[in-house]
Amino acid sequence: MVLAAGLGTRMRPITDRVPKPLVPIAGRPLIDHVIDRLVASGVKRAVVNTHYKAEMIAAHLRKRRDIAIELSHEATLLETGGGVKKALPHLGEVFFVVNSDILWLDAKVPALTRLARYWDEAARSDRLDALLLVQRTATAIGYDGVGDFVLDPLGHVRRRGEREVAPHLFAGIEILTRRIFAGAPAGAFSLNVPWNRAIEAGRLEALSHDGEWFHVGTPQGLAACEERLRHHGVWR
Repeated sequence: MVLAAGLGTRMRPITDRVPKPLVPIAGRPLIDHVIDRLVASGVKRAVVNTHYKAEMIAAHLRKRRDIAIELSHEATLLETGGGVKKALPHLGEVFFVVNSDILWLDAKVPALTRLARYWDEAARSDRLDALLLVQRTATAIGYDGVGDFVLDPLGHVRRRGEREVAPHLFAGIEILTRRIFAGAPAGAFSLNVPWNRAIEAGRLEALSHDGEWFHVGTPQGLAACEERLRHHGVWR
């Protein structure tokens, strides 16, 4: 699933005329970078949720022929958790969820492949409800926050404490199971709600990304990402 329903308020004035998933970076809309990576990892079908300027996103996605795309439109914003829960009838037992306002560069093994392999190892699919990709806070480009998680060598996480700067932030990429939504509230809610239950039950782990990661949340973040990509020769 690709999360693309947000208003993109921090990206204004750019998002006054175009939804954030269609903001171009390195010559392609953000959402295409995400879907390109899903296709490269072998994903055949994706669900994309929409709300703000939904028809623009729908019209753009209709041009793709390399993956089947279903839309899950939200007349009222449901936040991240509510959006995924609404789309569950179109999703399998285990699925990727990827934000559409991020960009990442893979190292030797693609991040989505690393997540899938980690999930399949040591029967994690039986004992986990969520596996998050995290990025080192100090190396995240376009990010100005204080991080989200402390990660131990075994992949166990704890939340950042009050007044603490956490060494890792959620990278906007995860594997979830349907069962994590058992007992989830109706309507709008954040994925933090089922995450917290999974953390308490020892059913959430995280894997640290080994490549570069970009948060494209503001015009300033967009400029920083483009400059870094030029440095890499990804875009000139």
